[in-house]
Amino acid sequence: MTSGGARSPSAPPRAGGARTSQSLAPAEALIRVSRRREKPGCVAAGSPGNEWILLSAYERVPRCRKTMSSGALGRAVILSALLLIPAAAGLSGEGRAAWARNPHFSLVNASQLFLYDTFPKNFFWGVGTGAFQVEGSWKEDGKGPSIWDHFIHTRLKIVNSTSGSSDSYIFLEKDLSALDFLGVSFYQFSISWPRLFPDGIITVANAKGLQYYNALLDALLLRNIEPIVTLYHWDLPLALQEKYGGWKNESMVGIFNDYATYCFQTFGDRVKYWITIHNPYLVAWHGYGTGIHAPGERGNITTVYTVGHNLIKAHAKVWHNYNRNFRPHQKGWLSITLGSHWIEPNKSGSPVDVLKCQQSVESVLSWFAEPIHGSGDYPEGMRAALPLFSEPEREEVRGTADFFAFSFGPNNFKPPNTVAKMGQNVSLNLRQVLNWIKLEYGNPRVLVAENGWFTDSHVKTEDTTAIYMMKNFLNQVLQAIMFDEIQVFGYTAWSLLDGFEWQDAYTTRRGLFYVDFNSKQKERKPKSSAHYYKEIIQENGFPLKESTPDMQGQFPCDFSWGVTESVLKPELMASSPQFTDPSLYVWNATGNRRLHRVKGVKLKTRKAQCTDFISIKKQLEMLARMKVTHFRFALDWASVLPTGNLTSVNRQVLRYYRCVVSEGLKLNISPMVTLYYPTHAHLGLPRPLLHGGGWLNPSTAQAFQDYAGLCFQELGDLVRLWITINEPNRLSDIYNRTGNDTYQAAHNLLIAHALAWHLYDRRHRASQRGAVSLSLHSDWAEPANPFVDSHWKAAERFLQFEIAWFAEPLFGTGDYPRAMQEHLASRNRRGLSGSALPRFNQAERRLVKGAADFYALNHFTTRFVMHEQQRGSSYDADRDVQFLQDITRLSSPTRLAVLPWGARKLLRWIRAHYGDVDVYITASGIDDQARENDRLRKYYLEKYVQEALKAYLIDKVKIRGYYAFKLTEEKSKPRFGFFTSDFKAKSSVKFYNKLISSGGFPSEDSSPVCGQTKRDTECTVCLFPLQKKPLIFFGCCLLSTLVLLLSITIFHQQRRRKFWKAKNLQNIPLKKGHKRVLS
Repeated sequence: MTSGGARSPSAPPRAGGARTSQSLAPAEALIRVSRRREKPGCVAAGSPGNEWILLSAYERVPRCRKTMSSGALGRAVILSALLLIPAAAGLSGEGRAAWARNPHFSLVNASQLFLYDTFPKNFFWGVGTGAFQVEGSWKEDGKGPSIWDHFIHTRLKIVNSTSGSSDSYIFLEKDLSALDFLGVSFYQFSISWPRLFPDGIITVANAKGLQYYNALLDALLLRNIEPIVTLYHWDLPLALQEKYGGWKNESMVGIFNDYATYCFQTFGDRVKYWITIHNPYLVAWHGYGTGIHAPGERGNITTVYTVGHNLIKAHAKVWHNYNRNFRPHQKGWLSITLGSHWIEPNKSGSPVDVLKCQQSVESVLSWFAEPIHGSGDYPEGMRAALPLFSEPEREEVRGTADFFAFSFGPNNFKPPNTVAKMGQNVSLNLRQVLNWIKLEYGNPRVLVAENGWFTDSHVKTEDTTAIYMMKNFLNQVLQAIMFDEIQVFGYTAWSLLDGFEWQDAYTTRRGLFYVDFNSKQKERKPKSSAHYYKEIIQENGFPLKESTPDMQGQFPCDFSWGVTESVLKPELMASSPQFTDPSLYVWNATGNRRLHRVKGVKLKTRKAQCTDFISIKKQLEMLARMKVTHFRFALDWASVLPTGNLTSVNRQVLRYYRCVVSEGLKLNISPMVTLYYPTHAHLGLPRPLLHGGGWLNPSTAQAFQDYAGLCFQELGDLVRLWITINEPNRLSDIYNRTGNDTYQAAHNLLIAHALAWHLYDRRHRASQRGAVSLSLHSDWAEPANPFVDSHWKAAERFLQFEIAWFAEPLFGTGDYPRAMQEHLASRNRRGLSGSALPRFNQAERRLVKGAADFYALNHFTTRFVMHEQQRGSSYDADRDVQFLQDITRLSSPTRLAVLPWGARKLLRWIRAHYGDVDVYITASGIDDQARENDRLRKYYLEKYVQEALKAYLIDKVKIRGYYAFKLTEEKSKPRFGFFTSDFKAKSSVKFYNKLISSGGFPSEDSSPVCGQTKRDTECTVCLFPLQKKPLIFFGCCLLSTLVLLLSITIFHQQRRRKFWKAKNLQNIPLKKGHKRVLS
């Protein structure tokens, strides 16, 4: 939206009665922290395997500069307790429902995901400042001293003067240029009371001050920027403090009304939005309670409550004044900006914890909101300790706001004594507190009058974390509008400029524009957050542009739909010996109850069968239920060759693996076999090779070639797809003593793979007709800050070190990437590192170049990368990158971000760098805590396969297969499996079935292709006997028994019939001369 965009929205109605709304589940922002040092002002995220530390939003806030004595801190604790005693005794309001959890809550529910949508038409986009923070010139042109000028000189010894500010009073045009750059709809600023009236009393206004504000207002209207004017942002004239005691004195109510009346008369023809007081809670609490704000009074809770009482009455008097005398012809609106924190219960289902959260918010926000937006009186639980409103005063105060102006920023959270947590968890969930306001105060129209976060003072224009905080807050506002029907009509990013940050002075920065306080010209340099906010305003929100919309289509008929398993540990003997042991046993049932072999007796046996292995039976049952066409698993090198060479081959292990393959083929499930699958916990080498130096010893490559040759020979007639080594680019976590160790181990791994590939190509390819490659861990990288060139370079450098390190020698030039070589050489020249890549000789270059039949990749997530120069000779340091966790993104329990579009970008990158090579996604998956309905995994599968389909159909990437990771989960590890550790299927199994049977995402009117119906029927038929073997056996036995019993019964009935027939014949009289013959 340009500066000529929307103007004033329709008039906000006054607050009405409360009503309930659908409850929302809290979404605490969690940030992961790397073991490595963090970039100041940024949130670091380590690579997989690092230790994760989850911090609440409050715990992420750095400690502010110490401005109070220990005694003051102690008094603040006492004040907090006194404030909460009355709140704890009362009844909670309707806002309590904001903490109710939906029992069917899911992170993949559309209302919880990051929302790609736009704000309502004519949404009010703005930016704000406070006069004392940015104007400077504290004693120039007739300006009088304020309580903050006095406070700085007497209490904040670290700040000599305010001459180091942004000097907005002097450089008005530079402020206006900054506003033009952003393209905002409004500018929220405050009038400096002592600049207009040096002693605070309304007589003749200071001409220079009046000239400044007139010039500012005229310039804003000329640019079609709506002014929102705050009358009081904490800079009370010092004379009023010294003469009346400031806001402790009720006389201030009338004096403030006189000041407001002058402003309405002088500026009201150009101002349609007025704010009386900015965040009165902080004025009372820190100004007269903790003493860390001006005027710096401490410790008397009665004074704190009196100040709050007078602030409310002053606001109400001004509202009625405007409503009666100025609104009819100026037609403006007026409110008061109220601030608050947010807090989550320790136990979401605990009524006690929820009540404590309600009381905590009431003690801050409802203290002022309930009289003004609610009942006209204080919250019921606080009334005993607070001053009393008479009945006329309640009527005078109630409803004196035309909209709900709300502040949600760091001053509402820090320092620690700002709010009472009551043992609960502070949260930065702006959406939830907006829901609370809706529930308590009848869904008023809301202006977010202050929002943003801070960076450390040394951060200049690269305020990367500020982008993510703004993105998070803004999307929460959008969700509140779209899903919760909350009437937010405007948003104020805070602040336009770096300036004086109250108790933090100049140790933190909050501006969208960087200002060097020590410079003379005080140039306004746009930070990354300014570029980002400008983009948001222009697009009016978050239109979906990272990925094209979902499409309909299917993969080819020969597409490999697979599932991946890690190393299969072989069974060394069959689990069903009763069919292979020829001995006869007698059971001593009355004695020791043991089986005793009968000597000299041998029975006939059948040959050993693959299904005698229980683990294979289980695998076949699970694979049949998955309905996959391919199964990827890994062999255990150390089990096949315990000594590391061919002198000792474990044939039983090879027989087991052959059984796995052959039994799968009977179900039309083709194998993809991985020869070597190292992990962080287990390197997977035979013990002699491990003791010989592992992959730092070049002879290990020859040993691997021998092992690969054996596997090709023994299993190759059944296997068409081979992976030599899984993720060799991740062994840096093991060989990490120095960078040179890492690179040498990688070099030997490449040689080992190339030797195995050439062996297969030379001896086995013609007869076995298979394909061989190695599988690389291939996560995508995005610049953490897209407005900083160094972050784009860091993202590309990450890909060069992560992927091209192995891919370039195999699919490209036969040598390591030039970018990687040049970066290491540059670090060496600057003395940052001593690392160097090994050199390929000509024979090795010919060996590795082209030694892969397809590109196999394991892709799980997308990483957000920033440049950070590091010292040290290690692989991690050599990359000069740091990672940032985007808290707005959907992520798994192990903090893997679910960013499907990253997969498509990766596939396009591979095609651009290595041509039209066949690509297999050999592992892709997410961990999901659910043991049955794993909705996160289903969402991941759908979206990532969708992106693969786009890459295939639109980008023409030759994707040949997708292998979901993984078949079964492991105990005490992240739950990546489709089946639990006790082989129970999760709901994602059925979902993947449907995806496979459909071949992708066919349109509704498309007919089945690739014999899908026939195959499904075949699989169903073959699955039944496999799953129901015991039942079928029992049924056969039962049927046989019934047939035998029936036969015996018929036989006996026939005999009885004959017997009675013969007996009856004996009773028949015979003629003389005849003899009785009995049969």
